[in-house]
Formats: sequence, structure tokens, C-alpha cells
Amino acid sequence: MKKILLGTIGLAALAAPAFAADLPQRPPPPAAPVVVPYVYDWTGFYLGANGGYGSNRACWGDFTVNGVLFNTEGCNSKSGGVFGGQGGYRWQVGGAVLGVEVQGDWASLRASIPSIAFPGATDYSKVTSVGLFTGQIGYAWNAALLYLKGGGAWANNNFSVVSAGGIGIVNASSNRLGASVGVGFEYLFTPNWSAGIEYDHLMMGNANNSFSCSAICATAANTISQNIDMVTVRVNYKFGGPVVARY
Repeated sequence: MKKILLGTIGLAALAAPAFAADLPQRPPPPAAPVVVPYVYDWTGFYLGANGGYGSNRACWGDFTVNGVLFNTEGCNSKSGGVFGGQGGYRWQVGGAVLGVEVQGDWASLRASIPSIAFPGATDYSKVTSVGLFTGQIGYAWNAALLYLKGGGAWANNNFSVVSAGGIGIVNASSNRLGASVGVGFEYLFTPNWSAGIEYDHLMMGNANNSFSCSAICATAANTISQNIDMVTVRVNYKFGGPVVARY
């Protein structure tokens, strides 16, 4: 009996591998999904809006009233709000990004100083709107972009001298051309939407202004120099292909 039992166990051991080979094989586990990182591409047209803070510094020169020369009036500075929009086009080659942009903003930057030429009166200067026409050069780290910009600038100004009683004595309006430089940082928080912050310095130079006068003077003129600083928060929408796959 013992010999029969041992023989049966031996046959079962020999047959087990062959039987196992006939059983259905378990499929291999599925491969882990491949995560493909993306490189954001800054190339394309974009439109957006901006808003923030600006400061206007105007320095009044010698006032000439009815042919009489008065001493320099002095400088005044005042801050206020700016709001507007921008649009442009960028090209990305490797990490380098080049671009052109047009920006326009409404502004309310009003400053005042006591007048020397008209005792008791006040000199007022107000910036009502500004425009920038600039080129850009920057470097992108995927979704982040740091850039410099520079080019032309335009500003609309109102200058006036107002008496203590609120009566306008002289006034002038000017559309002034100048130059601008700036720096900005922008980040693509979605493939097409970006947000950023930008600083711009506008150098509007010196300009001769002929003032219209009230009854107390026939002619008045002043040379006024001007600089404008702006810090704005920007939001842009970029048109075109948002991303490029990296393999």
C-alpha cells in the first residue's frame, strides 16, 4: 500500500508542470501611463487690459506774460489711476521672445503748485491719456516670461492757471510725443490666458506751450518738462496654438 501511495505522488508531481502549461496565462499588468510635459509657446497675437497707478511730474519753466518774463514756477507731482488696454504680437525662438506692442490708457494724474507769475493763483497740470508704441525683448522659462520694452510714448495734457476764486486765467492743451522704457513679468496660468505686472517710465521732454488768456493778459507762454511713471497689472489672451508637446 505504501509503495502504491508513493508511486501516485510521484506521477502527480511529474504531471503538474504539464498541466500548469495547459492553463490560461494571466496577462501582464498594463504599462504605466506616460506623462508628457508641455512647453508653453508665447508666439502669437494677444489682446488684453491693464490698470494700476501712475505718477506725473511736471516742471514749469519761466512764464512769459504780455512780454514780461517771470521766474521759474517750479515742479509739481501727483499720482492717480490709469486704465486701458494693449495688443501686440510675440515671436518665441528657443527661450528668447521678441515682440511689438501698442498700449493706450485713460489717466487722471493731476498736480498743482502756487503760481509765481499770478500771485494767489494755482498752476495745474493734468494727464488725461497716454499711449505706448514699443518693442519687447525677453526670455521665457516655459510659462514664465521676463521682458524689457522700449519705444515711443504719447501723452495728452491740460495745463492751466486758476485764481483763488476758481476763475481760469490761462490754459493750454498739448499732445506730446516722447520716449518710454519699461520692464515686465508675465505668466501663462492657462495655455492662452496670462497675467503680469509692468513698470513704465515715460520721458516726455520739454515742450513750449502757448496759453490762451482771459481778459487780464493778451499772451502767455511757458516751457514745461514732464516725466510719467506707471505700474500696471495686465491680463492678456493669446490667440493661436497654446502648447507644444515635449517628447
